[in-house]
Amino acid sequence: MASIWTETARLPQFPPLSGDCRTDVLIIGGGMAGILCANSLQEAGIDYLLVEADKIGGGITKNTTAKLTAQHGLCYHKLILKFGEQKARLYLEANLQALEDYRRLCRDADCDFTEQNSYVYSLTDRKKLELELSALEKINFQAKLEEKLPLPFPTAGAVCFSNQAQFHPLKFLAHIAQGLNIHENTKVQELMPHQAKTNHGTITAEKIIIATHFPILNKHGAYFLKLYQHRSYCLGVENLPIFDGMYVDDGNSGLSFRHHGNLLLLGGGSHRTGKSGGNWSELERILSEYYPGSRIQYRWATQDCMSLDGIPYIGQYSRRTPDLYVATGFNKWGMTSAMVAAELLTDLVQGKDSPYRSLYAPERTMLHPQLAINAFEAVTNLLQWKAKRCPHMGCALKWNPAEHTWDCPCHGSRFQENGELIDGPATDDLKS
Repeated sequence: MASIWTETARLPQFPPLSGDCRTDVLIIGGGMAGILCANSLQEAGIDYLLVEADKIGGGITKNTTAKLTAQHGLCYHKLILKFGEQKARLYLEANLQALEDYRRLCRDADCDFTEQNSYVYSLTDRKKLELELSALEKINFQAKLEEKLPLPFPTAGAVCFSNQAQFHPLKFLAHIAQGLNIHENTKVQELMPHQAKTNHGTITAEKIIIATHFPILNKHGAYFLKLYQHRSYCLGVENLPIFDGMYVDDGNSGLSFRHHGNLLLLGGGSHRTGKSGGNWSELERILSEYYPGSRIQYRWATQDCMSLDGIPYIGQYSRRTPDLYVATGFNKWGMTSAMVAAELLTDLVQGKDSPYRSLYAPERTMLHPQLAINAFEAVTNLLQWKAKRCPHMGCALKWNPAEHTWDCPCHGSRFQENGELIDGPATDDLKS
């Protein structure tokens, strides 16, 4: 179940922390967001330290489909309805700038960076596509409606963003991590104001950034209500036609397509973590129906933190924690969102203002329909009798037969059959 990325890249190794130390900025988490934060702080000449409980790139980053695009589904029509044209334009600008930042950093990196058009298609609803194009026109972005797609089934068309990109995320991570101040196998066990106790010593810091996919601190910010997690599945397939472009269905459980070398990366089968869904069996059915001569080379799954309103939480962790910051809730667009987080947090830890601060502010309103769904899931699972319960907040775990794991439907923690922790926000294995 290893992704194509882990099988085709070698990451540098870093020593664990050795004793107590001080730094201006501590970054917790060595995925794409944390590493990009470290790189951005280093470029700005700011003293920092990054700690990772295991190995860099070993969490969610290794399982991405690695699309670099400002086209996050048919999102701009929805953003204008929720927040108005100004904030929708800011969201677009932030992600277009993130794409440019990747272009700059990939220039000297052997990371399979290639320019690609991005397409969001609808199977039957052309009206949705037209509304999105109208929204993009309002915020001065030129997209186009594509009628003919190389997909193996009919569609109503797609909205196309030209000159987006794709890359190999772990080759990129290996390139930019060289020379950064990183300590692996250094687990934060307790957080206090300006201090983090780890298994190898205490770190004192003026500012702390939590970049752990799902925030590890429950005391502030109500992230256990503001976030839920969503699983999706991917197959790397050979012996079929390879076409340019990156394609994704606008539906939550729709399919995605992109190529990497001679492989098609087919994604889909999505479901809320802890619930049932199509998983790999749905993707295998698609292959048997449309590509009967294909052969599966890789299979893996990933997990995304979903925010209440479709915009990530990047900024001050909560109103009561002025020197604590967070980057989370990237929805299904972690690559550009990670870069946005790096640039925004680098400004904030220096006391600089940013045009994107209020857009991504974690303390913005929680009054969205998804809040009631998240609360219902939490209460329902807390009240269920189950022998196996998540150490994060005590929710009843559900068996995932496709992956042979115990999954938490409340907040998305996952455990091996033997109880070993796979994904947070839980920080410890299941007790036997």
